Amino acid sequence: MRLFLLMASATALMTAACDGEGSRVSTVSITDDGGPLKVVTTLQCPQTQGPLTRKGGPAADGLSCDYAGPRGSEVTLHLVALDGADATEALKAFETRLSSELPAAEARLASAPMEQAADATVDVRSETVDGVEHAEVRMPGVDIQAKGDDAVVRLPGMSIDASGNKAIVRIGGLQINADDASEQVSITTEDEALDIRAHGDATVVRTRAPGKSVRANFILTDGSGEARGLWRVVGYEARGPSGGPIVVATVKSKGRNEDGLFDAARDLVRLNVGD
Repeated sequence: MRLFLLMASATALMTAACDGEGSRVSTVSITDDGGPLKVVTTLQCPQTQGPLTRKGGPAADGLSCDYAGPRGSEVTLHLVALDGADATEALKAFETRLSSELPAAEARLASAPMEQAADATVDVRSETVDGVEHAEVRMPGVDIQAKGDDAVVRLPGMSIDASGNKAIVRIGGLQINADDASEQVSITTEDEALDIRAHGDATVVRTRAPGKSVRANFILTDGSGEARGLWRVVGYEARGPSGGPIVVATVKSKGRNEDGLFDAARDLVRLNVGD
């Protein structure tokens, strides 16, 4: 039952500006996944955006501006030139710097890699042998085999492989790995657009929309009371044409639930480059 609840929670998680002046648009990149994204050379940094208030003026070079949010949270808007490099490299650098703010969470996630669950071995019988229950169910489109705590379930477009406290669920291109004993959950897709991992109170979420343009975000949280750093949630929202520049809003929060903060960061990014 604990394993089922852990997997259900993971599935629920799945279905869960310079005062308007000086922005110069030089070209427009037409994308196939959300409309045109602008190529800008100077950020738009409004005085306020949702719960955010700009701290001072934008940087003199127009490449960054800082915002203060509720409960000491911080958002910084960056304009990042790629100079021929892949956006993945630039975003990885942001991820590394942000992750260093939550060393305890980063350590827990790094020290507990997800293990693959073993396939169940099931006798083709419905009986109890040495106190272990064996069962097999077959019907058109359905194949269920179980032995004790191990099970293999095959349904059209869906498979489940469970062994003890571990399970792998595949639904189309989506894969959910769950380990009840170590409290780990990992969710990935074939196109690597979504990656969610959890271990105890530490969770990391990465998304990258398909297509040539850059639409990505990263969130790392530490929900434990033993968080060593100042922040409890860090992350970024990033958008831009594939050749750059890309606009990245980094977020640092002392609270655990800061949906409004990330929404405001996303709105700042959209204000500059579009949807």
